[in-house]
Amino acid sequence: MTLDPEIVLLGVLICIFAYSLLTKAIARSIITLPIIFMVVGYIAAGPIALMAEPELLDDGKRLLAEITLVLVLFSDASHVRTQKLRRSFGIPLRMLVIGLPLTIALGTLVAYGLNPSSGMAMALLTAAVLTPTDAALGQTVLSSDSVPESLQQTINVESGLNDGLVLPFVLLGGILASAGMQGANTDGLVVSALLQITFGPLVGICIGWTAAKAMGLAQRQDVMAEAAGGVAFVMVAFSAYLLSELVGGNGFIAAFTAGMVFGNTYKYPLHFISEFMEGIGQLLTMFAFLAFGALLLPDGFAHMTWNAVILAFLFLTVVRMLPIMVSLWGTHLHVSEKLFLGWFGPRGLASILFTLIMIDEFDFPGEDELLACVSMTVFMSIILHGMSAAPLAKWIGKTVPNE
Repeated sequence: MTLDPEIVLLGVLICIFAYSLLTKAIARSIITLPIIFMVVGYIAAGPIALMAEPELLDDGKRLLAEITLVLVLFSDASHVRTQKLRRSFGIPLRMLVIGLPLTIALGTLVAYGLNPSSGMAMALLTAAVLTPTDAALGQTVLSSDSVPESLQQTINVESGLNDGLVLPFVLLGGILASAGMQGANTDGLVVSALLQITFGPLVGICIGWTAAKAMGLAQRQDVMAEAAGGVAFVMVAFSAYLLSELVGGNGFIAAFTAGMVFGNTYKYPLHFISEFMEGIGQLLTMFAFLAFGALLLPDGFAHMTWNAVILAFLFLTVVRMLPIMVSLWGTHLHVSEKLFLGWFGPRGLASILFTLIMIDEFDFPGEDELLACVSMTVFMSIILHGMSAAPLAKWIGKTVPNE
């Protein structure tokens, strides 16, 4: 029996409405938005797959992930206060400069050890796409009053910048895997990587500062309606992303940097960003995880192996936590804070997006296995990080009093 698309859409809309009615109750539980809509998507996977041609669905899920990630990065970054971050910037810097390369190195060894026949290049690609963390899965932690603000800022900055910093490793893994480790054309890779991580922040700074000054002038002249703030926020976020991509930079780094500069330059309340993300932004997040459950998770389960399950578990625990603990060695942080930062590195939209991009742009053996590993890791992350967020937020609040 095939359900009509209208019936499927009606069912999804009813789920969204029910979630809206129970938002506060759900926030007090261990169930999160990504968990709910991933399950809804998985249940409706069959009918949704028949709604359009596979190519159209593939393009749609990638575009939806990109749009959602850009808005989440800009929004979260706009609430990072550089004055407060400056006092403790060494912590996220250590996690990015020391922890990230160690995570990729350890992850490559683990992936290769579990499946040596796939080769070192595929192991590197697997480790690289599973290294970036996702702020969208950490909203409970980032919004909790129990979690010290310094830890929230650290998690936010790390998740905003690590997807751009890991991109050169993703590209290297894709190129070497597609070339079979022999005769790989890596010409221009170093230059491309440098452009990505250089032009991205520069474009973000320019766009964020210019937009903040322009909107500040409009506010002082009383020529901008309050309701227009949400529209302006969306335009600034995507302008930073698109301009950076046009000049060879990383659009996601640009969006995050633009958000940070905008939030620290704009002298008026930023409630319009929060209001937008609580409405349209949350709706996009719902559909992003619904698409994951409907279009990616079934394929992941279809190609799932015990190696993929073990790899997913290790990447969420040892491969993530051990390098973070090493990178924070010698800091003033308590062991509980180091463990907290090590655990809350959820995998989500960034890992999904990188995997889709690599599969689209490169041909390499083991694409189904890579998709299975990423899908299983994101699936387990949605469940484990989602269900542990509220309890661990309360625990760290009692262990480490807020500033």
